[in-house]
Amino acid sequence: MSGELSTGRERPEVIATRHGLFGATDSGDTSGYGRLVAPITLPGNTERPFGGYFDDVADTLAGGLAAHGLAFDDAVPKCVIYRDQMTIHVTRTHLQAVAATLRDHPALRFELCLGVSGVHYPEETGRELHAVYPLRSITHNRAVSLEVTAPDDDPHLPSLFRIYPTTDWHERETYDFFGLIFDGHPSLMRIEMPDDWDGHPQRKDYPLGGIPVEYKGATIAPPDQRRSYH
Repeated sequence: MSGELSTGRERPEVIATRHGLFGATDSGDTSGYGRLVAPITLPGNTERPFGGYFDDVADTLAGGLAAHGLAFDDAVPKCVIYRDQMTIHVTRTHLQAVAATLRDHPALRFELCLGVSGVHYPEETGRELHAVYPLRSITHNRAVSLEVTAPDDDPHLPSLFRIYPTTDWHERETYDFFGLIFDGHPSLMRIEMPDDWDGHPQRKDYPLGGIPVEYKGATIAPPDQRRSYH
């Protein structure tokens, strides 16, 4: 299948530029990483045809949404075919409609959602928080992912619990670690961190923190107190 799929027909989206690497900047660093300049990119929209079964999925999804009075371009701003995988980017207001169509349409039948993964891109202004839902069709032996974004200052997404009950605990974990609020979830709460924990520790702007560790008679300081190149 990989020989038929899109390769290189998308233009990467540059969201920021990284100066230095591994925290090495203006510190007498001799590794060369302090002077490294590299763009931070995300895969861009892929042009049709996608190849493989991906065109069928997109066309069938468009028809299913149209039957409910929803235009495909309004619900799906872009589709990305990257490393032989299809990611359907969805506007958050239409997430439930797209997920329900993918689940219920007989030519799609993505019955299984494998969970929710949170991602934080602090440089992507207005779309800092991402949620990714891997879907599988047992009926048709197909795989796609849904990706939806929300800004830091309005981190709300509609819950998919009523459509995919398997997202119950995954949405709680994503809320706990990233601060995404899944509206409509029956019991959104922390499940890893203490209830009174301040912040969401898997965001990239969260301080490392930590506690000292005793090791063979020496004390190793917490990460945020160790030698830094910054």
